[in-house]
Formats: sequence, C-alpha cells, structure tokens
Amino acid sequence: MCVRSRTGCVVPELTVRVARARDPHGTTAMTIRDHLNGLWSDEDFEEWYPRDGRPGLSPAQLATVSVLQFLLELSDWQAAEPVRNRIDFKYALGMELEDPGFHHSVLTDFRQRLAQEGRADKLLDLALEKIRASAWSASAAGSAPTPPTSWPRSAI
Repeated sequence: MCVRSRTGCVVPELTVRVARARDPHGTTAMTIRDHLNGLWSDEDFEEWYPRDGRPGLSPAQLATVSVLQFLLELSDWQAAEPVRNRIDFKYALGMELEDPGFHHSVLTDFRQRLAQEGRADKLLDLALEKIRASAWSASAAGSAPTPPTSWPRSAI
C-alpha cells in the first residue's frame, strides 16, 4: 500500500454548513479539526509506506482518528463507525458527507506502523513543535482551566 493524496486538507463546504447547522457550538471532533488541523500531513508518513502498491487511506486522517479514539475512549470499531455515520467526524477529517469511511481493521494496521522504530515519538514531537509554533498555543495558554488537585467532598 502507498500513500494516496489526502482529500481532507480542506473541509468541503457542504460538510461545514451541515456540521455547523447541526452543532453550532461544535463537538470534540470539530474542535480537534478547528484547533489542531495541520498537525500532520501525509508527507510526514511517507517513509512508513512503500512508494508503489495500491493507494491507501490518508495517514494524516488516520492519525486524527487515533487522537479522537484516544480522547473519546473508543475501540477500533467504535472509532471507525462514526467516520461512516457522524457529520462531526466527517468535518474533523475533511470528508465529503457521502464518503463511506473505512473498515475498523485499518486502525490496527496504522497502530502497528506507528509502533515501529520510535515513530510514535517522532510523530508526537512533530505535533508538539507545530502546536508550540501556532498562535493557538499562545492564546490557549492563559485560558486553559487548571484541573483541581483534589475534589471537595461536597462534589463527590
């Protein structure tokens, strides 16, 4: 399998309109897209895939699904299903509304590639570099809530 050109660089206009009409304030998936889009590009993954072979899915999109999967505590199946069915996931991945998504086993293959030769660390370092360089990190630094070190008994 080789890397095919990413289709999700720009969210299709219809996907944006429908997603914003459905969730004007956004969802976790939409926030990930709005704030963290561009953390990875398919070029960041080129060495993971052979140059020839049948075209595969966008690894940058799979990385985004993996982030959502982690944040929302989803199994592979539970992460692949909303890519097929949920407008906010299609928005997050820059997909057309009629895009059929992918089989959940693709996430297992992606994780196996990620686990090789320190790739996960390299990818995290790349993402952190881009976050630090973005205006978002500067604006978010002062507004991020600080988690409590202990909960008051009345909240339990």
